[in-house]
Amino acid sequence: MAELEEEVERRQRLGQEAAARKALIARSYHPVRPHIYNTLQDEALAPEFLAAAEYSTSPGADLEGLLQRLETVSGEKRIYRLPVFTAPFCQALLEELEHFEHSDMPKGRPNTMNNYGVLLHELGLDEPLVTPLRERFLQPLMALLYPDCGGGWLDSHRAFVVKYAPGQDHELGCHYDNAELTLNVALGKAFTGGALYFGDLFQAPSALARPLEVEHVVGRGILHRGGQLHGARPLGTGERWNLVVWLRASAVRNRLCPMCCRKPDLVDDDGFGDGFTREEPTTVDACALT
Repeated sequence: MAELEEEVERRQRLGQEAAARKALIARSYHPVRPHIYNTLQDEALAPEFLAAAEYSTSPGADLEGLLQRLETVSGEKRIYRLPVFTAPFCQALLEELEHFEHSDMPKGRPNTMNNYGVLLHELGLDEPLVTPLRERFLQPLMALLYPDCGGGWLDSHRAFVVKYAPGQDHELGCHYDNAELTLNVALGKAFTGGALYFGDLFQAPSALARPLEVEHVVGRGILHRGGQLHGARPLGTGERWNLVVWLRASAVRNRLCPMCCRKPDLVDDDGFGDGFTREEPTTVDACALT
């Protein structure tokens, strides 16, 4: 019980501590690639990604048409892949992340499982990069791919970069995400090993009986449901950096917490918090999510 109480207190401090780090970084940090803090431009995105997003917003767009514009890794598990960022943008973002890593700025852990990486909202990249990526591009894609998971009602996110390297995080155990949907983009560098493996949804009794392995390709993003059990195989050589965006739909999670499968008991927090809202989104038809 003492450990549980300590963890509850730690989580209650997260928002305030993150806000303090973000404020200090905004005052004192000097970026090495300042252009990536500008609002996301189409030039940073892969042509295939732009084409898929444009199709998704066109009249008459449907799932069959969208699937012709991306790679289906597993139709059964509903896992897809497509290029997201251009190689120059991946390189510039990596250089900025490494510059920040080597600075004396305070750094929050990406999540409870990864020890090395960067929280993008603390670095100041949520508003210019991740929010337009979600609102302009990912939401129309996800609305066609995952309409039953809140894909059309994504209203918040948590974005972070994770780093795997010798002597640091080397692999990642099996887990599921605190998200309705997830985007995982390999940014670099040169590496071997570290493939993702997927089981079934976490509610399934034999969810990892025959895991599916998916190799990372730099610049390409893997799309999957947050409740899909997955993990990362051990890194072989080199360093692997990945951008992970947990996409959240309050219309879904307000009814049932994706982590404990119970009706959530809410506590006020700053920013997006864990993606819950006290008010229902006014544009959502509840019947569409049942």
